[in-house]
Amino acid sequence: MIKPIYVLLVFVLVVMGCQNEDKVASEVNKIKLDVKVSRFDEEFAKASPADIPSLRKDYPYLFPAPDSIWVAKLKDSLQIELRREVLLEFKDFDKELVDIELLFKYIKYYFPKFSPPRIITVTNDVDYDNRIILTDSLLLVGLDNYLGEGHKYYQGMQKYIAEGRKREFMVSDIANAFANKIVPKPEGRTFLAQIIYYGKILYLKDRIMPFQSDAQKINYSEDELAWAQVNEEPMWRHFIERELLYSTDNKLALRFLDPAPFSKFGLELDNESPGRLGRYVGWQIVRSFMDNNEVSLQQLINFSAEEIFKKSNYKPNK
Repeated sequence: MIKPIYVLLVFVLVVMGCQNEDKVASEVNKIKLDVKVSRFDEEFAKASPADIPSLRKDYPYLFPAPDSIWVAKLKDSLQIELRREVLLEFKDFDKELVDIELLFKYIKYYFPKFSPPRIITVTNDVDYDNRIILTDSLLLVGLDNYLGEGHKYYQGMQKYIAEGRKREFMVSDIANAFANKIVPKPEGRTFLAQIIYYGKILYLKDRIMPFQSDAQKINYSEDELAWAQVNEEPMWRHFIERELLYSTDNKLALRFLDPAPFSKFGLELDNESPGRLGRYVGWQIVRSFMDNNEVSLQQLINFSAEEIFKKSNYKPNK
C-alpha cells in the first residue's frame, strides 16, 4: 500500500516542477532575438546563370567552387527536380522558423552569450550526415533531407534512416548540433561514459526544447519511445547482469548507441526494439541525477559520468 506521505511528496515535487517550468517559459518569452532566415534554396531554384555573381556576393561562404559549377547545377535535370521537390514540400518555412526562434530563446536563457546564427536553407544532394551545419554565425539546413520518410528520394534506404527524414525532427536536429558543441566528448572509453554523454545531450534538449515531445528529442516514433519506456527495467538489468557499464568493448556502441534498425541484446525481442537504446538509458540516468541534486545545467555538462551515475540514485520502474 502506498503511504499517504509519499503521495503528498510526489504531488509537491510535481507542482514545484511545473511552477519552475512556467517561470522559465515566462522569462524565455521576454527574450528578444533578431532571427533571420534566407531561402537560398528558393533563390537558386529561380536563378539564371546571369544571377550567379549576385548570389555569390550574397552568400560567399556557399560558393567555394567556380561559377561554371553552379551554372552546371542550374541546368542539371536531377538538380532541377530536387529543387522542385523541395519547393513543393517547403512552400513556406513559417512553422519551422517559429520553433527555431523559440529554441534559440531557450538557448539564450541558459547560455546568455549565445547569439542566434543566420539561418540559410539549402539543398545538399540529400547528404543526411550533413543535413544540419551549425557555426557561430551560420545555420545551414539541408531541406532535401526532410521531405518525409516515404519520399521517392529515400527509396532504397534502410527504414530506420528514412524514418528520420521528417520535418518534425528538424528542430531536434538543430538542438543536437548545438548540444554537440556544448557537451564535452566523454573522457573515458567505458560504456557508462558513452551513455552518460548521450544522456547529457538529451537532457540539454529537455531544457532547450521543452515545447517538443520526448519522441522528437530522441528522434523516435511514439511507438519506439513507448517500447523503450515499457522495457527500461529489463534493459537496465541486462546491462548490469552482463557487467557492461565499465566495459570498453567497442562493439557496445554498434549494439546500443549508433543509429541502427534495432538494438542488439542477443534476444528474440531484438527485432521489436528501436536502435540507440543505450542513449535512452543514459538520458534516464541523467534525468534522475538532476531530479536528485541541486545542479545547474552548466554544471551538469562538466560532471563526470561516474559522479552522475553514483549520485543519480537511478532505479528504473519495474
